Amino acid sequence: CTKRSTPSSKPLSQTLWLCYLLWNTSDAEIRYSVPEELKIGSVVGNIAKDLELELSEISDRRLQIAAEYGKQHFGIDLGKGELKITDRIDREQICGSIPKCMLTLEAIIENPLQMYRVKVDIRDVNDNSPFFLNNQIVLNVDEAKTPGARFRLEPAKDPDIASNSLASYVLSKNEHFVLSVKNKDDTKIPELILEKALDREKQSSHSLLLTALDGGTPARSGTTTIIVRVQDSNDNSPVFEKPSYKVKLPENSPKGTVLLTVKALDSDEGLNSQLTYSFEPNTPVNIQNLFSVDSEQGAITVKDHLDFELVSSFKFEVIATDKGASPLEGLCTVEIEILDVNDNVPEILLKSLPKPVREDAAPGTVVALIGARDGDSGENGKVHLSIQPGLPFTLKPSISNYYVLITDSSLDHEIFPKYIIEIIAKDFGTPPLESKTQIPVDVLDVNDNPPGFPHSSYTVYVKENVNAGNILCTVSAFDPDQGENAKISYSIIESKSRGISLSSYFYINAENGSIFSMHSFDYEKIKLFQIQVQAKDHGSPSLSSNATVHVFILDQNDNAPVVIYPSAVMGSVSHQRMPRSAKAGHLVTKVTAVDADSGHNAYISYRLAEATDASLFSVNLHTGEVRTKRSVSEQDDSSQRLLIEIKDNGEPVQSTTVTVDILIEDGFHEPVPDYRKKTTELNQKSGKITLYLIISLASVSLLCLLTFFILLVKCARSSSGSSSCCMRRSDSGYKNPNRNLQIQLNTDGPIKYVEVLGGDMMSQSQSFGSYLSPMSEFSDFTLVKTSSTTDFTNTLNVLDASLPDSTWTFESQQVRDLVYFICLLTFSCRFAIPLNVSRQPLDERGLSFKPMVCKTAQRDLLPPPATVPVQW
Repeated sequence: CTKRSTPSSKPLSQTLWLCYLLWNTSDAEIRYSVPEELKIGSVVGNIAKDLELELSEISDRRLQIAAEYGKQHFGIDLGKGELKITDRIDREQICGSIPKCMLTLEAIIENPLQMYRVKVDIRDVNDNSPFFLNNQIVLNVDEAKTPGARFRLEPAKDPDIASNSLASYVLSKNEHFVLSVKNKDDTKIPELILEKALDREKQSSHSLLLTALDGGTPARSGTTTIIVRVQDSNDNSPVFEKPSYKVKLPENSPKGTVLLTVKALDSDEGLNSQLTYSFEPNTPVNIQNLFSVDSEQGAITVKDHLDFELVSSFKFEVIATDKGASPLEGLCTVEIEILDVNDNVPEILLKSLPKPVREDAAPGTVVALIGARDGDSGENGKVHLSIQPGLPFTLKPSISNYYVLITDSSLDHEIFPKYIIEIIAKDFGTPPLESKTQIPVDVLDVNDNPPGFPHSSYTVYVKENVNAGNILCTVSAFDPDQGENAKISYSIIESKSRGISLSSYFYINAENGSIFSMHSFDYEKIKLFQIQVQAKDHGSPSLSSNATVHVFILDQNDNAPVVIYPSAVMGSVSHQRMPRSAKAGHLVTKVTAVDADSGHNAYISYRLAEATDASLFSVNLHTGEVRTKRSVSEQDDSSQRLLIEIKDNGEPVQSTTVTVDILIEDGFHEPVPDYRKKTTELNQKSGKITLYLIISLASVSLLCLLTFFILLVKCARSSSGSSSCCMRRSDSGYKNPNRNLQIQLNTDGPIKYVEVLGGDMMSQSQSFGSYLSPMSEFSDFTLVKTSSTTDFTNTLNVLDASLPDSTWTFESQQVRDLVYFICLLTFSCRFAIPLNVSRQPLDERGLSFKPMVCKTAQRDLLPPPATVPVQW
């Protein structure tokens, strides 16, 4: 036989039974008896002792207990050989209603293999109480039932058996019912017997407690509640809660208002207690028109408008009728008192339409007359008028309920051309009632705003020689007024420029402010016009404002170069002489020309156009110097003619020519002092001047550093309250009339020219041109002419606007004084030592100039005139 790992399984029992047949083991039977519901771990008996086994044999022979059928409830203590309970034993669950409950076990031992049958008798204990299937039993009994009527009840159940099962019933004490018990098929069935007649109106239901008892010791019990509902019969009339009802009702109660609800009670139930409400049949029609009665709820509702002045009270009757087979009725009286309330809203009366008000109207000007009325009387009929706050108007009480609307402060048509005034009327009732209305008040415009230009000044650039009739610019002004007060006419304020009226130069369209030129302009004559434009409205009286239009004339290349030297007094040919002993590089003469134009248009270049012998002479492109290219030989003609072309840098190019006849003479000597002696003296003098210049520059540098350090300290102390200190970048026009120095730089590299402006910017400036004697070997400095300019402030404005990144303004008085000192020193050097101005060759951008430097006197230095303008 094979040993199974689960001794409680059915296959193992079959296997052991087969072994029992094969080996003819003992068929002895052991019996035990235990009550149900013993604690787990309780000892049933010492099975090892009953099987005559020693304690040591329990483990050696592997004693096992297995249930023959069902759940395993028992186990063996291998240390003591005792049979113990391992699971809850419930007899009712194991055997149900079977009176005798037995569990069969199998005890198996090995070596040799033997099996014993063990039977355990489960004894019943009173562990279950009787119970009813329903916790509540409901009986419906008509109140007309006669005593002696029987009503069967639901029996109780008890799962215990014998004496522990259901034994008897007990009914709680009451005056209407008694209990009777019938035995049917060993089942005890309880019954209720009506002993006394019922009255539903006194007691509509009865609650009884039915208790079931078993025969155990101690006895157990179970209960259920019996609800006896008494069924009604229509034997009672409806009765109102109150015989009469009184209510006070405001006269302004709206339709549908429930003023009260009458309520009647009927002791019956069902249809016998269901009531309907209605007016008593003789109730007047006017009351039925004003009020209604809800037939189901008894609510009395307002049907129409009530008026205290017409009827102040009402009295009528209401009937309640049940729905029984023989309807019964009840009656009550209703009294309604009407209360007077403030139910009339004040009415606003406009006695005069609001009139438009001029914006310059004085405070207190009457705008409108307004009245008010209220249909109520007494305090309810008094009305107070008001307007919303924050308006330049106020209401002033007049006679009775009249008010006048007047202005309270100044008006401004441009800000508020129209007001919507909300008038509020409120009475003195409780609660107060109010009404509102809105009236418009127009504010009439007055010519109180002059036209305004968006800018105080305008800048226009016009090329010279442009045909007349072109539009230069359009200025536009705005007037916030309306109508004729906002219509603007433009005109030019009459003034003169160089004795000529501006109206002869310019014309302005009076309607749109467009400015036209009436003549072409000549930059060389006038460079700047200042036009005062006036904008005047059409109001009465009219108002006006002015704006300044700066018209800058831009230079065009309309002037050809003019030869200054050599002077052709006798004709168009200049005659020069030179010795035949001249070597290469000998200065024959110098051609000097000027151009009336400015800027690049005035840059002049020289070119040898024709020559008797082109290999003998050359002309410097920039200086106009005529020099020999080689030594003069005996074979060269004594008479040479040169045609020199002089061109400017404008577009289109303007040019002129000069013819120079050169006579080559033998033994000709120039009336020049000893060159070597003068050169030695000049070098000595230049050395001293250079030493003085170095000392001066060193002193100036030291003074500059000291001055800027002092200014820096001052700026650091005062920087907390100012955004700039001693120097600031100039943003726009020349706003500082005391500015003393302007350095105008070229934006694309080297300095083109330097302008030094001294004194008040509004004063006339002097322009100096430097010229050198063409025949001087030592380049003596000569001042030739001065020229006045027009208002330099505007000119500088243009320069500043054109080169904003190259202009700096010095505003500190200390820096100004320092700059004056440097300028004086520099120009002292300039006048003391010839200034070398050299030009670079032409590139793709045009002519470019090197910065001006002070140098010692050099031979053959012939700067061209009018290329270094100096303005003070």
